Amino acid sequence: MAKQRASYVCGDCGYKAAKWIGRCASCGAWGSMAAEQATTQLSSGVRTRAATPPSVTAARLRDVPASTVMRRQTGIAEFDRVLGGGVVPGAAILLSGEPGVGKSTLLLRAAASVAETGASVLYISGEESAGQIRLRAERTGCLAENLFCASETDLSVALGYIESADPDFIIVDSVQTLASPDVEGIAGGPAQVREVASVLVRVAKNRGTPIIIVGHVTKDGAVAGPRTLEHLVDVVCHFEGDKQTTLRFLRTLKNRFGATDEIGCFEMRETGIVEVTDPSELFISGTNAEVSGTCVALAIEGRRAIPVEVQALVAPSSGPNPRRVTSGVDPARLAMILAILEKRVGIKLHTLDVYVSTVGGVKLLDPGADLAIALAIVSAAYDSPLPPTVAAAGELSLAGEIRAVIAKHQRKKEAERLGYKHFIDHTASTLQAACQRIAKLKTAGQPGEE
Repeated sequence: MAKQRASYVCGDCGYKAAKWIGRCASCGAWGSMAAEQATTQLSSGVRTRAATPPSVTAARLRDVPASTVMRRQTGIAEFDRVLGGGVVPGAAILLSGEPGVGKSTLLLRAAASVAETGASVLYISGEESAGQIRLRAERTGCLAENLFCASETDLSVALGYIESADPDFIIVDSVQTLASPDVEGIAGGPAQVREVASVLVRVAKNRGTPIIIVGHVTKDGAVAGPRTLEHLVDVVCHFEGDKQTTLRFLRTLKNRFGATDEIGCFEMRETGIVEVTDPSELFISGTNAEVSGTCVALAIEGRRAIPVEVQALVAPSSGPNPRRVTSGVDPARLAMILAILEKRVGIKLHTLDVYVSTVGGVKLLDPGADLAIALAIVSAAYDSPLPPTVAAAGELSLAGEIRAVIAKHQRKKEAERLGYKHFIDHTASTLQAACQRIAKLKTAGQPGEE
């Protein structure tokens, strides 16, 4: 005898409770519990199911033809590199990101690029009508002959579109807008998200067709819905960027077919998303004039060494508590660097306002940028510009020593490619020795000196 029993599931972590509670007992989120119907089977004994004979036998892994795992290029080099070289047939990819960051624009560009190669692409949207998709495609130049679109929120009808169109590539925007008529609950609820995702993943595997699913995020930046969603798919990508700037980053949080430390750089323009193969120009100011308080840091984003210009300004304080203002730099990291400069180098900064910022709005999370931040502050404190041929990378210890950082050879090679002749790193031993080395470079660069 089957009996319907209501249970409550947390939309953030998937925790289940027999009755409604205001706060999730697992993750602590408030108001995240939603009701879902579960069918339980009441029986006096344990039932077992007989094994079903398979229609085909299991294949030896070595005998699987390599052609079945050849990757398909999306036409966007940065996107392909983040995915590990392209899209694997039958792969289910989840793309998440903040509202308005450009997820739909990026996928429409990828869909048009794949369609231009002769493959058929089906773009299913539950958020936009077909006319709205057409307007965005015209604005971004993404109209292609083999690109088909459908506006649908019913999962059964969406599956009908897939059967009739028989596409080579599928994009669903988004998983929270589709709902299955066989499952109780509203679209976007934990039960619906779990059912829709499992059906779409099964379709991708059975047909051998890659599918990209857009996922909404919560206010904390996590993918909305149960954690099962991230376990079901093969690849989880996150598209991020500050709305105040045009820079966008694509990162992989999970990848069964490649590395998870790759990063793709994009720029949002009026004509759509444009990939940035060499982001060095975005994070370095274009002025050639020597200005005090600037230093170039070679930071690592994924596997890529990116030069980022750090700017610092030191000014007399007008109040009893000097200001410490940062943009793109961790305030706690700046406080530590200021303490090291005052204690180990002897620069008095406790009565001065210090402002530190990065060019292009990029966030410096790499500890290897410590040395460049410190050198920029020293340059600003003495109002003495650093030589334009200097770049730096190194982590500072509380003893004032410069520690070696990961990918040091890659950073140095990128600095040489960009024309920086003097690379300051852990070979300078201490921060004070690094300042002395730069002072010698400035002296050697003056007229009449060697």
